[in-house]
Amino acid sequence: MSVKSRIPLILLACGSFNPITNMHMRLFELARDHLHQTGRYQVIEGIMSPVSDDYRKKGLVSAKHRIAMAKLALETSDWIRVDPWETEQESWTETIKVLRHHYNESVRLLQSRKECMKNKQFTERSTDNSVSSQSSVLPEVKLLCGADFLQTFQTPNLWKKEHIQEIVEQFGLVCISLAGSDPVQYINESELLTKFQHNIFLVKEWIQNEISSTQIRYALCRGLSVKYLIPDSVIDYIAYHNIYTEESERKNEGELLQPQKLYKAAVRLLNDKCP
Repeated sequence: MSVKSRIPLILLACGSFNPITNMHMRLFELARDHLHQTGRYQVIEGIMSPVSDDYRKKGLVSAKHRIAMAKLALETSDWIRVDPWETEQESWTETIKVLRHHYNESVRLLQSRKECMKNKQFTERSTDNSVSSQSSVLPEVKLLCGADFLQTFQTPNLWKKEHIQEIVEQFGLVCISLAGSDPVQYINESELLTKFQHNIFLVKEWIQNEISSTQIRYALCRGLSVKYLIPDSVIDYIAYHNIYTEESERKNEGELLQPQKLYKAAVRLLNDKCP
Protein backbone atom coordinates (compact mmCIF):
# COMPACT_ATOMS: atom_id res chain seq x y z
CA MET A 1 0.00 0.00 0.00
CA SER A 2 1.44 3.36 -1.01
CA VAL A 3 1.85 6.15 1.54
CA LYS A 4 -0.90 8.17 -0.16
CA SER A 5 -3.41 5.34 0.18
CA ARG A 6 -2.73 4.72 3.88
CA ILE A 7 -5.13 5.79 6.62
CA PRO A 8 -3.98 9.04 8.28
CA LEU A 9 -3.59 8.48 12.00
CA ILE A 10 -3.22 10.72 15.05
CA LEU A 11 -1.63 9.31 18.22
CA LEU A 12 -3.04 10.77 21.44
CA ALA A 13 -1.42 10.22 24.83
CA CYS A 14 -3.29 11.28 27.97
CA GLY A 15 -1.59 11.38 31.34
CA SER A 16 -0.01 13.45 34.07
CA PHE A 17 3.40 14.08 32.42
CA ASN A 18 4.57 15.03 35.88
CA PRO A 19 7.22 15.68 34.63
CA ILE A 20 7.57 14.64 30.99
CA THR A 21 10.41 12.12 30.51
CA ASN A 22 12.40 10.81 27.59
CA MET A 23 10.31 7.64 27.85
CA HIS A 24 7.10 9.56 27.19
CA MET A 25 8.51 10.80 23.92
CA ARG A 26 9.99 7.41 23.12
CA LEU A 27 6.49 5.86 23.24
CA PHE A 28 5.44 8.00 20.30
CA GLU A 29 8.44 7.01 18.19
CA LEU A 30 7.90 3.30 18.87
CA ALA A 31 4.20 3.53 18.08
CA ARG A 32 4.77 5.41 14.83
CA ASP A 33 7.34 2.87 13.62
CA HIS A 34 5.02 -0.04 14.43
CA LEU A 35 1.98 1.48 12.74
CA HIS A 36 3.94 2.39 9.63
CA GLN A 37 5.21 -1.20 9.45
CA THR A 38 1.64 -2.50 9.32
CA GLY A 39 1.38 -0.88 5.89
CA ARG A 40 -2.11 0.40 6.74
CA TYR A 41 -1.44 3.69 8.49
CA GLN A 42 0.44 6.95 8.05
CA VAL A 43 0.98 8.70 11.38
CA ILE A 44 0.44 12.40 10.78
CA GLU A 45 0.62 13.81 14.30
CA GLY A 46 1.30 13.01 17.92
CA ILE A 47 -0.55 14.83 20.70
CA MET A 48 0.22 14.90 24.43
CA SER A 49 -2.77 15.88 26.54
CA PRO A 50 -1.83 16.53 30.19
CA VAL A 51 -4.57 15.81 32.71
CA SER A 52 -6.17 18.73 34.53
CA ASP A 53 -5.28 19.68 38.09
CA ASP A 54 -8.77 18.56 39.09
CA TYR A 55 -7.74 14.91 38.62
CA ARG A 56 -6.35 15.19 42.17
CA LYS A 57 -3.50 12.72 41.78
CA LYS A 58 -0.97 12.73 44.60
CA GLY A 59 2.02 14.95 43.82
CA LEU A 60 0.42 16.45 40.71
CA VAL A 61 1.93 19.88 40.14
CA SER A 62 0.16 22.73 38.36
CA ALA A 63 -0.83 22.15 34.73
CA LYS A 64 0.90 25.36 33.68
CA HIS A 65 4.23 23.84 34.71
CA ARG A 66 3.53 20.43 33.16
CA ILE A 67 2.54 22.05 29.87
CA ALA A 68 5.58 24.36 29.88
CA MET A 69 7.92 21.41 30.50
CA ALA A 70 6.29 19.37 27.73
CA LYS A 71 6.64 22.26 25.28
CA LEU A 72 10.34 22.55 26.09
CA ALA A 73 10.88 18.81 25.70
CA LEU A 74 9.02 18.66 22.38
CA GLU A 75 11.00 21.47 20.77
CA THR A 76 13.14 18.71 19.25
CA SER A 77 10.16 16.94 17.64
CA ASP A 78 8.68 17.92 14.30
CA TRP A 79 5.49 15.88 14.73
CA ILE A 80 4.57 15.69 18.43
CA ARG A 81 2.94 18.59 20.27
CA VAL A 82 1.38 19.26 23.65
CA ASP A 83 -2.25 20.37 23.68
CA PRO A 84 -3.62 22.31 26.69
CA TRP A 85 -7.33 21.79 25.92
CA GLU A 86 -7.87 19.17 28.62
CA THR A 87 -6.28 21.33 31.31
CA GLU A 88 -8.38 24.33 30.27
CA GLN A 89 -11.71 22.66 31.06
CA GLU A 90 -13.55 23.69 34.21
CA SER A 91 -13.24 20.23 35.72
CA TRP A 92 -11.55 16.89 35.11
CA THR A 93 -12.43 15.51 31.66
CA GLU A 94 -12.96 11.81 30.99
CA THR A 95 -10.51 10.28 28.52
CA ILE A 96 -13.25 9.36 26.05
CA LYS A 97 -14.25 13.03 25.83
CA VAL A 98 -10.65 14.00 25.11
CA LEU A 99 -10.53 11.44 22.29
CA ARG A 100 -13.82 12.74 20.86
CA HIS A 101 -12.57 16.32 21.03
CA HIS A 102 -9.37 15.64 19.12
CA TYR A 103 -11.16 13.52 16.54
CA ASN A 104 -13.72 16.27 15.96
CA GLU A 105 -10.94 18.85 15.71
CA SER A 106 -9.11 16.77 13.10
CA VAL A 107 -12.31 16.40 11.05
CA ARG A 108 -13.02 20.13 11.36
CA LEU A 109 -9.51 20.96 10.19
CA LEU A 110 -9.82 18.56 7.26
CA GLN A 111 -13.14 20.06 6.18
CA SER A 112 -11.72 23.57 6.49
CA ARG A 113 -8.80 22.69 4.25
CA LYS A 114 -11.08 21.05 1.71
CA GLU A 115 -13.21 24.18 1.60
CA CYS A 116 -10.11 26.31 1.20
CA MET A 117 -8.93 24.19 -1.70
CA LYS A 118 -12.37 24.35 -3.30
CA ASN A 119 -12.51 28.14 -3.03
CA LYS A 120 -9.04 28.58 -4.48
CA GLN A 121 -9.77 25.98 -7.17
CA PHE A 122 -6.59 24.03 -6.89
CA THR A 123 -5.66 20.49 -5.97
CA GLU A 124 -3.43 19.82 -3.01
CA ARG A 125 -0.29 18.07 -4.25
CA SER A 126 1.66 18.07 -1.00
CA THR A 127 3.27 14.78 0.00
CA ASP A 128 4.23 15.75 3.53
CA ASN A 129 2.85 14.09 6.66
CA SER A 130 -0.14 16.36 7.17
CA VAL A 131 -3.88 15.88 7.14
CA SER A 132 -4.08 17.85 3.89
CA SER A 133 -1.86 15.35 2.10
CA GLN A 134 -4.60 12.75 2.48
CA SER A 135 -7.56 15.05 2.16
CA SER A 136 -9.99 12.41 0.91
CA VAL A 137 -9.62 10.14 3.93
CA LEU A 138 -10.91 10.87 7.43
CA PRO A 139 -8.15 10.55 10.03
CA GLU A 140 -8.29 8.07 12.88
CA VAL A 141 -7.31 8.86 16.46
CA LYS A 142 -5.84 6.13 18.64
CA LEU A 143 -4.98 6.28 22.32
CA LEU A 144 -1.28 5.73 23.00
CA CYS A 145 -0.29 4.21 26.33
CA GLY A 146 2.03 1.91 28.22
CA ALA A 147 0.82 -1.68 28.44
CA ASP A 148 0.14 -1.28 32.17
CA PHE A 149 -2.64 1.13 31.18
CA LEU A 150 -4.79 -1.89 30.28
CA GLN A 151 -4.64 -2.99 33.90
CA THR A 152 -6.28 0.25 35.05
CA PHE A 153 -9.50 -0.87 33.32
CA GLN A 154 -9.83 -3.32 36.21
CA THR A 155 -9.47 -0.65 38.90
CA PRO A 156 -12.81 -0.33 40.72
CA ASN A 157 -14.78 2.86 39.96
CA LEU A 158 -12.04 4.34 37.76
CA TRP A 159 -13.61 3.65 34.35
CA LYS A 160 -17.14 3.38 33.02
CA LYS A 161 -17.65 0.18 31.04
CA GLU A 162 -19.32 2.03 28.16
CA HIS A 163 -16.30 4.34 27.93
CA ILE A 164 -13.87 1.42 27.77
CA GLN A 165 -15.95 -0.09 24.99
CA GLU A 166 -16.07 3.13 22.98
CA ILE A 167 -12.31 3.59 23.36
CA VAL A 168 -11.42 0.12 22.08
CA GLU A 169 -14.24 -0.19 19.54
CA GLN A 170 -14.44 3.28 18.00
CA PHE A 171 -10.88 4.53 18.47
CA GLY A 172 -8.37 1.83 19.39
CA LEU A 173 -5.32 1.50 21.60
CA VAL A 174 -1.61 1.41 20.87
CA CYS A 175 0.12 -0.15 23.88
CA ILE A 176 3.88 -0.18 24.39
CA SER A 177 5.27 -3.12 26.38
CA LEU A 178 6.82 -2.38 29.76
CA ALA A 179 8.83 -4.62 32.09
CA GLY A 180 6.57 -6.40 34.55
CA SER A 181 3.43 -5.87 32.47
CA ASP A 182 1.68 -8.61 30.51
CA PRO A 183 -0.74 -6.92 28.09
CA VAL A 184 -1.86 -10.23 26.61
CA GLN A 185 -2.92 -11.39 30.06
CA TYR A 186 -4.80 -8.14 30.68
CA ILE A 187 -6.65 -8.62 27.40
CA ASN A 188 -7.44 -12.28 28.06
CA GLU A 189 -8.81 -11.44 31.52
CA SER A 190 -11.30 -8.98 30.02
CA GLU A 191 -14.19 -10.15 27.86
CA LEU A 192 -14.54 -6.65 26.44
CA LEU A 193 -10.85 -6.26 25.54
CA THR A 194 -10.79 -9.74 24.05
CA LYS A 195 -13.77 -8.89 21.85
CA PHE A 196 -12.02 -5.85 20.38
CA GLN A 197 -8.41 -7.02 20.54
CA HIS A 198 -8.15 -6.53 16.78
CA ASN A 199 -8.15 -2.79 17.56
CA ILE A 200 -5.47 -3.04 20.26
CA PHE A 201 -1.94 -2.75 18.85
CA LEU A 202 0.73 -4.25 21.10
CA VAL A 203 4.18 -2.80 20.46
CA LYS A 204 7.35 -4.45 21.73
CA GLU A 205 10.04 -2.19 23.14
CA TRP A 206 13.25 -4.08 22.49
CA ILE A 207 15.41 -1.54 24.31
CA GLN A 208 13.90 -1.55 27.79
CA ASN A 209 13.66 1.91 29.30
CA GLU A 210 11.62 2.06 32.47
CA ILE A 211 11.95 5.74 33.34
CA SER A 212 8.96 6.84 35.41
CA SER A 213 7.86 10.32 36.41
CA THR A 214 7.44 9.09 40.00
CA GLN A 215 11.07 7.98 40.19
CA ILE A 216 12.18 11.27 38.65
CA ARG A 217 10.28 13.23 41.30
CA TYR A 218 11.74 11.13 44.11
CA ALA A 219 15.25 11.73 42.80
CA LEU A 220 14.64 15.48 42.49
CA CYS A 221 13.29 15.68 46.05
CA ARG A 222 16.50 14.06 47.26
CA GLY A 223 18.75 16.34 45.25
CA LEU A 224 19.91 13.54 42.95
CA SER A 225 20.84 13.95 39.30
CA VAL A 226 18.24 13.15 36.63
CA LYS A 227 20.44 14.14 33.69
CA TYR A 228 19.88 11.97 30.58
CA LEU A 229 16.53 10.82 31.97
CA ILE A 230 14.65 13.99 31.06
CA PRO A 231 15.65 16.77 28.63
CA ASP A 232 18.15 19.35 29.88
CA SER A 233 15.66 22.14 29.15
CA VAL A 234 13.17 20.48 31.51
CA ILE A 235 15.83 20.03 34.20
CA ASP A 236 16.63 23.75 33.97
CA TYR A 237 12.94 24.68 34.16
CA ILE A 238 12.40 22.51 37.24
CA ALA A 239 15.43 24.02 38.99
CA TYR A 240 14.45 27.60 38.13
CA HIS A 241 10.87 27.19 39.43
CA ASN A 242 11.78 24.78 42.27
CA ILE A 243 8.83 22.62 41.31
CA TYR A 244 9.41 19.18 42.82
CA THR A 245 9.85 19.22 46.57
CA GLU A 246 8.77 17.15 49.55
CA GLU A 247 5.90 19.60 49.93
CA SER A 248 4.72 19.17 46.33
CA GLU A 249 4.78 15.38 46.75
CA ARG A 250 2.23 15.70 49.56
CA LYS A 251 -0.22 17.58 47.35
CA ASN A 252 -3.61 15.79 47.15
CA GLU A 253 -2.33 13.23 49.67
CA GLY A 254 -5.14 11.02 50.96
CA GLU A 255 -7.62 12.23 48.33
CA LEU A 256 -9.53 9.98 45.97
CA LEU A 257 -8.90 10.43 42.27
CA GLN A 258 -11.63 12.58 40.75
CA PRO A 259 -13.33 9.73 38.80
CA GLN A 260 -13.52 7.64 41.97
CA LYS A 261 -14.82 10.62 43.93
CA LEU A 262 -17.52 11.25 41.33
CA TYR A 263 -18.53 7.58 41.38
CA LYS A 264 -18.82 7.64 45.16
CA ALA A 265 -20.95 10.79 45.02
CA ALA A 266 -23.21 9.25 42.37
CA VAL A 267 -23.73 6.11 44.49
CA ARG A 268 -24.53 8.24 47.53
CA LEU A 269 -27.07 10.28 45.52
CA LEU A 270 -28.69 7.10 44.21
CA ASN A 271 -28.95 5.64 47.71
CA ASP A 272 -30.51 8.87 49.00
CA LYS A 273 -33.21 8.69 46.30
CA CYS A 274 -34.07 5.07 47.06
CA PRO A 275 -36.89 4.61 49.60
